[in-house]
Amino acid sequence: MPKARAAELLAMFVAGPTLYAALDPGPGWLFPALWAWAAACLWLLLRDASFDRRRLWNARGALRAGGRVAAAFVPLGAAIGLAVAVFDAESLFSLPRRRPELWATIMLLYPLVSVYPQEVIFRVFFFHRYAALFPRPSTMVAASALAFGLVHVVFHNWIAVAMTLAGGLLFAATYARTRSALAVSVEHALYGCLIFTIGLGEHFYSGRGG
Repeated sequence: MPKARAAELLAMFVAGPTLYAALDPGPGWLFPALWAWAAACLWLLLRDASFDRRRLWNARGALRAGGRVAAAFVPLGAAIGLAVAVFDAESLFSLPRRRPELWATIMLLYPLVSVYPQEVIFRVFFFHRYAALFPRPSTMVAASALAFGLVHVVFHNWIAVAMTLAGGLLFAATYARTRSALAVSVEHALYGCLIFTIGLGEHFYSGRGG
């Protein structure tokens, strides 16, 4: 079983994203591929009698994590914004300034259509499915973060991969503490909405090299 799960992990989280990036089918396929992947992971979870379905939401865990998430977001978010202001001032707030209707749409829909499916895949599914491969919490957090960073090779730029690797460590640590998809989805949405607001979003939808 461990060998089969390891092979499954490599196929699903390494070979799959790498092949998708190599084929580069175009932006129109990105969300259907994400939703299909999340649906498959959810199906496997719900068929598993050992899976605690409360982890797919767990509002209580999210409430307990709220203070910690906010305390980390304020300084980290300010630092990210300052970095854009210093190193790429032209891009600062470019999306809300130039395309306010698109920015508003992203703010409303991004948490639902992008963030939650990703958290089902990279936190809820990954932590449960591969628990035997990474019995130590620190190694599970690292493995989840690496998988999350790697999948962003589909955007063909190193900034997306580097930022999501760092974000993956943060989100995986939150999920390890809370076992709450709601908690980590809120945290992920905060940083994601910030990135689209302050001018870094183009690295996550245009594939611009960085």
